[in-house]
Amino acid sequence: MDPKQTIFRTLMFPWLAHGHIFPYLQLAKILSKSNFQIYFCSTAINLDSIKKTLNHDDSNVVPIELIELKLPSLQELPPHYHTTKNIPHHLMPTLMKAFQESSSNFSNIITNLKPDFLIYDSFQPWSAKMASSLGIPCVLFAICGSTTLSFFHHLYTHKTYDSFPYKGIYLHEYEKRDLLVQGESIKFEDIGEGFASGVLELSCEIALTKSYRGIEGKYIDYLSTLCNRRIVPVGPLVVRNQENSDLETIHWLGQKDDFSTLYISFGSENYLSKKQIQEIAKGLELSNANFIWVDRSSSGNENVIEEAFPKGLKDRGKVVKGWANQVEILAHKSVGGFMSHCGWSSITESVYFGVPVMAMPLKLDQPVNSRLVVESGFGVEVIRDEDGEFDGEGVAKAINMLFVGESGEGIRRRVRELSEKMRMEEEEGARGVVEELTRICMKKRGKRGDI
Repeated sequence: MDPKQTIFRTLMFPWLAHGHIFPYLQLAKILSKSNFQIYFCSTAINLDSIKKTLNHDDSNVVPIELIELKLPSLQELPPHYHTTKNIPHHLMPTLMKAFQESSSNFSNIITNLKPDFLIYDSFQPWSAKMASSLGIPCVLFAICGSTTLSFFHHLYTHKTYDSFPYKGIYLHEYEKRDLLVQGESIKFEDIGEGFASGVLELSCEIALTKSYRGIEGKYIDYLSTLCNRRIVPVGPLVVRNQENSDLETIHWLGQKDDFSTLYISFGSENYLSKKQIQEIAKGLELSNANFIWVDRSSSGNENVIEEAFPKGLKDRGKVVKGWANQVEILAHKSVGGFMSHCGWSSITESVYFGVPVMAMPLKLDQPVNSRLVVESGFGVEVIRDEDGEFDGEGVAKAINMLFVGESGEGIRRRVRELSEKMRMEEEEGARGVVEELTRICMKKRGKRGDI
């Protein structure tokens, strides 16, 4: 049997966050251009977002089929909250519980579909156990970086942060405390032992990560040693052709000098306090940078960011409400820095477009990503006190390090180097994941006697 002439039925099952869904969708598009029939499983509200993307994309050879996952009906969790996007923070544990309780619905999906293999996410190891019980190979695709996975796998294995072999990656004491609190909303039940409830150990032979050796090579290798699986980096998976263009923002950027503007965004699931907003505004006042600030404030006051501006600051900045085309902004020549919470997709996009990072991590894996930014030399981190608080002077100092003098030039030069490496790895990563998954499918069919 020629693997090039064989169609492999592939069920892809990401967690319910847009930051997970769209990397999975990018990987789905790569696979669908080869010999993979993709079945993409998520909730109705997430599938609606995906449909808009697929309707504007004719590049996939084999159409991607969308499969609805039905969550249990809960009065406090209406269907428009069957996604992490814009969900109130207090409902996150409820969403996680409902997701786990959807396993019976997923069981019906995978039993009826009978795919050649399952690509599953870190939040649902139960889906991999289910697939394995049916004789279906399963492969983890982790959308976080290999640095984060290796750091926390080391903690699980050795029971300490301090012995991690790469000293550039560490946590402050306040970050360790915060992790204990944040972890309370991410609990799995009755699904296995091992690191992250066995999420890596359940993956057959390999595990996929949204990663690239140019930055994370040593962490990819260390993770492979820890979990006894070959780690296959799939590349950056950056969505370059988004359907919506923000013409007003692009026109505003077009009036600014090259590398003169700071892009400020903390993602779709992070919210700043009023005090944090005020300190950032003070830092902007003390610096000379232009700025674009994406406002996803959870406050009832829709103008909380503008109200924090000192007199005259509005002349240098633009506030974008709700949504911004991040890729389009980062690709613009006037953008010289990205003030970021250090979500992995944001870090990846910043490097891809050669934009230095001003790191302001807030939770979970973001502090580890921030340390990687500094260790790799493509950004700076805002200094904080022992309680994790930052002030306007520290914000201004970090802005100036990105935009002014030799430090700014050195960081811009370094991020351009890494951007070139990442783009070179992009095609290699796509080719590598197709080869690896084809091998696993052919091996399974060989055992079954289909060859």
